Amino acid sequence: MQLLHIDSSILGDGSISRSLSAAVVAEWRRQAPDVAVTYRDLAAEPIAHLSSAHFAARATEAAKRSAEQQAEIDASDRALAEFLAADVVVIGAPMYNFSIPSQLKAWIDRLAVAGKTFRYTEKGPEGLAGGKKVIVVSSRGGVYSAGSPLEAIDHQERYLRSIFGFFGISDVEFVRAEGVNLSPEHKEQAISAARRSIAENAAWAA
Repeated sequence: MQLLHIDSSILGDGSISRSLSAAVVAEWRRQAPDVAVTYRDLAAEPIAHLSSAHFAARATEAAKRSAEQQAEIDASDRALAEFLAADVVVIGAPMYNFSIPSQLKAWIDRLAVAGKTFRYTEKGPEGLAGGKKVIVVSSRGGVYSAGSPLEAIDHQERYLRSIFGFFGISDVEFVRAEGVNLSPEHKEQAISAARRSIAENAAWAA
């Protein structure tokens, strides 16, 4: 089994999403000792955002690419290959300004490749990356889950469900630590609740 672990928080060791995504991966290791884990830290080693230079490199024959162009293509292809090879993808995704970190968006943009993760057909787009399980660890300063007055401006979970669904992945689970900026007490409660959720869903790795 191949597990791809992605972190995107810019807060380093102080990140809640990082500590919780690590807890999810640790649970997988405990339940499935033979799991092979690939780790990618999008804050420490960010993937460049899509640019005209990237598309120019794609349009250039491999033999005619500059060293910089080839490095750009190699980085993009490596990210896509890691994703395609994974059976399970664990993503630490804090909410920034009601959405996801730009570093995480840049990574996702490298996955959205026609003929690899989706294709267009006469009946509309078809996802090609089905069969994977995606677990998103979501940390949020406020409370945005169903029933909250702020639910309408949650563009984090809605986007992630939509893009992975577009890739053909329907098995998407969320572990949430919400309201971590409301008070120290609420933060502690939210983290504890998220850790309980991880323990209760240990069957993920069974």
